[in-house]
Amino acid sequence: MDLRRFRALREAGMSIAEIARETGTNWRTVKKYLDQPGIVVPERGTPRKGCIPQVIVPYAPVVDAWLQADITLKGTVIHERLVDTYGFTGHYQRVKMYLQEARPRIAAELGLGPADMDGLHRRFEVFPGAQAQVDWGDEGGILTRAGIRKVYSFHMVLSYSRDPFCCFTTSMDLATFWDCHRRAFAHFGGVPKTIVYDRTKTVVRRHVAPGQAVPLHPEAVAFAGHYDFDIDVLAAYRPTGKGRVERQVTIVRDHVLAGRGFASLMELDAAFAAWVPLRRSRTHRTHGEVIGVRAARDHAALRPLPARPYIVADRHLRYVGKDCLVAFEASLYSVPARRIRPRQLVEVRSGHDTVSLHLLTADATGSTLLAVHPRAAVRGQWVIDMSHWGGLPDGHTRAVTAGDTAERHAGRASVSSTSPLQDLLHRTGADQIPVGRRPLQFYDEIAGVRPIRLAPVPGTTGATTEKETA
Repeated sequence: MDLRRFRALREAGMSIAEIARETGTNWRTVKKYLDQPGIVVPERGTPRKGCIPQVIVPYAPVVDAWLQADITLKGTVIHERLVDTYGFTGHYQRVKMYLQEARPRIAAELGLGPADMDGLHRRFEVFPGAQAQVDWGDEGGILTRAGIRKVYSFHMVLSYSRDPFCCFTTSMDLATFWDCHRRAFAHFGGVPKTIVYDRTKTVVRRHVAPGQAVPLHPEAVAFAGHYDFDIDVLAAYRPTGKGRVERQVTIVRDHVLAGRGFASLMELDAAFAAWVPLRRSRTHRTHGEVIGVRAARDHAALRPLPARPYIVADRHLRYVGKDCLVAFEASLYSVPARRIRPRQLVEVRSGHDTVSLHLLTADATGSTLLAVHPRAAVRGQWVIDMSHWGGLPDGHTRAVTAGDTAERHAGRASVSSTSPLQDLLHRTGADQIPVGRRPLQFYDEIAGVRPIRLAPVPGTTGATTEKETA
C-alpha cells in the first residue's frame, strides 16, 4: 500500500471515494491516513531481487542447449526432463518464468525472426458473398444401431456471416462430396465467389512440394467451372486458414448431436435444419452482429445457381463375372447377359444415389449404357434386375423320377425279380434285348475244334473231362 500516493492524489483534487477506487483500497483506510498527517511513511527498502539465487539457475545451460536444438520445445517437457534426468526439485512455474526470458533470447541468437515462429496466423475478413469454407467431420458410429458403421458430416460456412450448412453421409467419395456442394448451394440460394479447401483427394489430384502450383482434380475443375467459383487450396498443415468451418464442426457436434439418439441420416439432417434458425438468431462474438441479419447480406451477394446442375460421377473399371454381376464397393450389380461376355471390362460410374455401368466402346446402336441401379446403402448388398438374366438356363426343364417312364414300360411284360442283378437288368431294360440261343457245339464247329473225351479220373464218380484239340 503506497501511502504517498494517497496524498498526491488528494493534492490533485480527487475525493476520498475516487482515491479509493483508483488505488483499490477501502475508503475508510484512505480517510484514516489522510486525517493523520503526523504519520511518517517509511522509505522503501532496497530491492532484494537477485539476492537469493533461483532454483532454475544451475540448470539454465541445459535448458538453453535444449532450446537451441528445438526452439519450440514445450515448458512441460523441459520440466519433466529436468526432474527425471537431473533431479530438479523446483516447480513448473519456475521453468515457465525462465522460458519467458530465455526463448526470445535464444531465438535472436539463432537468427529466427517472428515470421519463423509457429502458432501465429493472420486474421482476415471478407466481403459479403466472397468466400465459403468447406471441411469434413468424422461422427463415428452414431448410427451403429441402425446398421450404419460410419457417418461423416459435410460442413460449408459463409465466411462473412458465419452462416452454416451441414449434411450427413456415409461416404466421402468424389460423387458424394460434390453432391453435398449442390445441397449447400441450394441451402444458401447461391454460389460464393471462392471456396477454401484443404488438400483433400477429391480436390487435389496429387500432393506437391511447398511453393509449387497444386494440380486440381479434373472433376473439381469441371464442377467449379460449371458453378462459376474459384478453388482456393490451403497450404499443408495450416488448418487456421479455414478456422471458421473448423469451429463450426465442433459447434454442430455440441448443439445438434450431443446427448441425442438418431435412427437414420434423414433424422440427422432434420435435426440440423431445426437448429439453423436458433443459430441465426444468435449474435456472433467476432463480428458482433446477429448471424441471420448478416447472412441476409451474404446471401444477396452470392452468384446465381445455373439452370442445370452438374452431376459428378466417380469412374472405376471392373470385370464382369460369369454370373453377369459386377462387384463395386463390396456390393454386386447386374448387367444384361445378352450384351456382355465373362471377364469383360466395363466402366462403373458411381453417383450419390445411383450406379451406372457402361461399355468401354459403343455397341452397334451407338450406346454404352448397360444398366442403372440405385446405389447400395450397405456393403454386401445385391442389386439385381432379374430381366438381365433373361435367356440364361434357369433349370425349369430339369426333372427326376424314382422309376422308369411309362413309355419305356409300354408293352413290356412284367418280370418278377429274384435277385438285385435281375432288378438292375429290368430297370435298365437289358433283359428285354432279344438274344439268340445256340448249342455249344455250334461255336466248336465255327472255331474248327472238336472235343476229346478222356478216361475217367481215379477217385471220381465216373465224370469225364473234355480236352479241346486242334
